[in-house]
Order: sequence, then structure tokens, then C-alpha cells
Amino acid sequence: MASNVEVKDLLEAGVHFGHLTRKWNPNMSPYIYMERNGIHVINLYKTVAKLDEANEALKKIAASGRKILFVATKKQAKDIVADKVSKINMPYITERWPGGMLTNFVTIRKAVKKMAAIDRMKKDGTFNTLSKKERLQVDRLRAKLEKNLGSIADMTRLPGAIFIVDTMREHIAVKEAQKLNIPIFAMVDTNSDPRPIDFVIPANDDAGKSIEVIMGRVTEAVAEGLAERKNDKQEEKAEAPAAEAAAPVKAEAPVVEEKTPAKEEVKEAPVAEAKEEKAAEPKEEPKAKKVKSDKADDLTKIEGAGPKAAEALVNSGIDTFAKLAKADPEKIKEILTEASSRMAHLDPTSWPKQAQLAADGKWDELKEWQDNAKGGVE
Repeated sequence: MASNVEVKDLLEAGVHFGHLTRKWNPNMSPYIYMERNGIHVINLYKTVAKLDEANEALKKIAASGRKILFVATKKQAKDIVADKVSKINMPYITERWPGGMLTNFVTIRKAVKKMAAIDRMKKDGTFNTLSKKERLQVDRLRAKLEKNLGSIADMTRLPGAIFIVDTMREHIAVKEAQKLNIPIFAMVDTNSDPRPIDFVIPANDDAGKSIEVIMGRVTEAVAEGLAERKNDKQEEKAEAPAAEAAAPVKAEAPVVEEKTPAKEEVKEAPVAEAKEEKAAEPKEEPKAKKVKSDKADDLTKIEGAGPKAAEALVNSGIDTFAKLAKADPEKIKEILTEASSRMAHLDPTSWPKQAQLAADGKWDELKEWQDNAKGGVE
């Protein structure tokens, strides 16, 4: 279990120190406790509440199997983020943010594939057939790609969420995530605008200790979500043989029915036996039903549908890919808008099409479509 953060820990790490009062953003006023020596002091009780809220959401996203992209390119944060995030096997950007990283994801994937192609050249011996100058150029290209994109080599689709340290520095990442309706989690200092951020964590984003404490709690929550997903998969594998073993039991039922040709035998048969037969049949049926009803489909696998959108659909009764495939996009739009005004800009036009592919088990086709589409929009 991820340990709950305490105000004392945040205080010792200097999370409460904001920027100079003349550099503040008025929209951060709800998170500011007081002013002291010309510096704003952040309310750590609100930081704890917001951090717990963000961790719970990140845990759900990780448990659903979606990737979370961490972004921190400032000197104080890049080494800390790279160290913490690499342990939980999540993608991260600690060098320059590549323009179009999210909005032009297909092109970024091509650059990552080029890196893999160079590795194949070195394995099959093609690399050695090149001239010395060409080998040098290829090596330089490989090193450049590794530096900028090596940490996202395993991210084959758009992330389920993005976590940012210093939203003012990473304003391009914020705008791209907003355009694609990707949930944004961020450490927000007193000089930043919290309005575009879905999950605000008011904190000092300049001090190394402050960043380390927040990142430590965040990565613990993500690791916990990944552990839950792993346990669920193991339980599913364990349930599969049990369901197969229960199937042959139903074959014995007809044997009881064949032993009632004579009217005398029917009269002499005790009423208790008939009750036992009726009691035996329903015991087997719930096992088959539980497997279906207890497992609602993970609607966040639909490109463009975040955790909040998926929750709104489930609450309205659309909890499976099959139901979503039959739903009208306009009705989906109404459900999202009623759930939250912040989801009014979502475009669910392609969701039924994606859901149909998922319901049919055509995951490769769905993945290919999502790689070519931008934010789930054709």
C-alpha cells in the first residue's frame, strides 16, 4: 500500500515555499496560505488533499493498463523523475519536449521505429557494410534519437494521462494534452495557472527535495495500480480452469431425467429428490453469470475516452464494448456533458467504431487505427 503523505514530511522538504508575491498568478489564491517576507506560502493541507486525489486517479489509470507520460525537463527535476519513473516502467521526457509529441504522435513513432531499424542493422551485419563516414552518421543519429526518444520507445499509443513538473516551462505539453483530451496531472507553483490542469498538486516545483517527495508518493500510487492489475490477471487465469472444470457437471443432469419412463416410478419418487435437482441447477448457473457480470469492460481503451468519461458511461449503463458500439454518438455526448461541463468538448464520433473492434476482439486492427488517428478523431 502506498503510504499516505503527511504535512510534516512536506514541510521538511520545503514544499510550502512559493514564488515572490510580485510573480504570483491570482488563480492560485485558493491554494495560498499566507505571505511572508515577500514570498507566498502554499497551504500544505490542501496539497495533501489534492495529492491524495491525484494518486487515486493515477492508480486507477495504471490499473487499467494505460501508460502515464511524465514530463520534467528542468535541471532540478530531470534526474529525479528519470530515476523514479524508470523503476515503474513508465515513459518519460527529461530532455527537450519534441514538438508534436502528442498531436503528431504517428511521426514520433516513425522516429522510434527508425531507432529500432538501426539496431536491427547492427545485429544482421548490414551496418558493417557501410562506409566509415556512413557508420559515423548512423551512430550519431542513433545517439540523438536515444537521448530524446529512448525513454518512450515502449509507448506504442497515446498515454492515458500526463504528469508535468512546472507547467509554465512545459506549456506546449499542456496545450497538446488539452487538445487531445488527455487528463493532466501537475505540480503547480504559485506563479502558474492551475485552470488548464485536471489534477492540481500545489507545490514548490523548483526545489529538488520538494520534487522528490511528491514524485515518490506519485510513483508509489502508480506502482500500486500496476500491482493490482497483475493480481487481477492472475485471478483471471486461475478462474479459467475452474470454469472449464465446472462444465462437465451439467452433462450428468440428463441421466436423472431418463429414469422416469414409468408412471409408478414418478409417483414413488420422493418430493425431496425433485427439490435437490432444482437446487443443484441454480448453483452452477451463477458461476457462469458472475464471470460476465463482475467484469465490466475497460472503456479507457477507447482512444479519446479518459477515466472520467469512462466512469460517466458506466454510470449511465454503458459498461461494455458491445453496448458502446450500439450507442449513438449524440447520446454519448449528452451523457458526458451532463456528467461534467469539462467533457463537453469531447468528440465521441469514433467511439462506437472503436468499441465494435474491441467487442469483436480485433485488437490489432484497433491499435493500428488508433496509431493512425489523432486523439481518437479520424
